[in-house]
Amino acid sequence: MPMLMPLLQPHNWLWWIIIGGIAGGLAKLLMPGKDPGGCIITILLGIAGALLAGWIFQRTGFYDQNEGAGFVAALVGALILLIIYRVIAGRRH
Repeated sequence: MPMLMPLLQPHNWLWWIIIGGIAGGLAKLLMPGKDPGGCIITILLGIAGALLAGWIFQRTGFYDQNEGAGFVAALVGALILLIIYRVIAGRRH
């Protein structure tokens, strides 16, 4: 739950949307190919990437308990999620 606390602060959700959109868009740009969704999915990809990266970096000791992921970490997390999606989608076809 501590990782969600920055998301719940007033007006912070707007920054999550902006950074999530940029990180998700860059991740899709760096890994061109067939990926799902449009703008909303891209924003959600970036936000989920930030949450994933924050969780991973907290568990490995790079971030403190209440510290969230930065932009580069959000991009790395979004790339990880795209790789996972492609592995799963590749098995279906």
